[in-house]
Amino acid sequence: MMARPAVAIGGGTGLPLVLRCLLAAGFDTTAVVTVADDGGSSGHLRRELGMLPPGDIRNCLVALAEPESELAGVFQYRFPSGEGLAGHALGNLIIAALADLEGGFAQAVEAAGRLLRVRGRVLPATLADVVLSGRDREGRLVIGQAKVAETDGPIARVCLEPAGVPGYPPALDAVRNAEVVVIGPGSLFTSIIPNFLVDGVTEALSESDARVIYVCNVANMRGETAGMDAADHVAALVAHGLGGVIDVVLVDEPVSGQRADAVEAGPVQRARIEAEGISVVGAELVDPSSPARHDPERLLAALSEVW
Repeated sequence: MMARPAVAIGGGTGLPLVLRCLLAAGFDTTAVVTVADDGGSSGHLRRELGMLPPGDIRNCLVALAEPESELAGVFQYRFPSGEGLAGHALGNLIIAALADLEGGFAQAVEAAGRLLRVRGRVLPATLADVVLSGRDREGRLVIGQAKVAETDGPIARVCLEPAGVPGYPPALDAVRNAEVVVIGPGSLFTSIIPNFLVDGVTEALSESDARVIYVCNVANMRGETAGMDAADHVAALVAHGLGGVIDVVLVDEPVSGQRADAVEAGPVQRARIEAEGISVVGAELVDPSSPARHDPERLLAALSEVW
């Protein structure tokens, strides 16, 4: 019996977590990953080599690597010092080398996947060189993914320059043919929404018969989503083209008291989300050892109830 095809869309640290959940559940797993990152090692390589940012791609490749892969640890090694090396993840440099050797970024990602013996696929949302910009609630313009993430915020809207860049055809096909699509968790305006600003991604999702699940963050980011509740997160997705596309929103339902930075998802917020025609499912999702993140086992259990 063939495994059901599933796609996870996003970036940052949340996407690898969902990929591991999909693998554990036996799905034929594909990651569709933002290429708007311009900070840290990825940003440096973009500026120096004119390549697409490899960092989020690298993390997804490692998440899908064979469990016994020693090379996965090598890919994640980050140089602590050294002129020109400090801060770089070795995997980013390997992908940069492969892009040169293989003749392009997409080919480099495929080659890195073969090296890591990934169980599934990792696909950039687009092969275009894009810049993310946004406006905060005061109307101030912020240019660059890293600066949007660090803004005093909160952010109201983001866009890509140039506008109308084409989606990567294999990524669009994966979304179109999926039976399950999981969006998030991750930085709302800098890891998730940029994927849907690429031409064809939202359209492919609309054409799909997939069950579309949005995993809402359990904690807000200082600045970018400061003070936003779960309904605000969903409203931002709808405002950026996802109206009528999402079937289920998965929210954290804490057993004990609410944390100060938690994304509130009480009755009022649930009613606002349901008014969009979206079901809301609550579960305890927080990782006790890292309260700003999802617990892997709890997230898998919750997702297993809704996909």
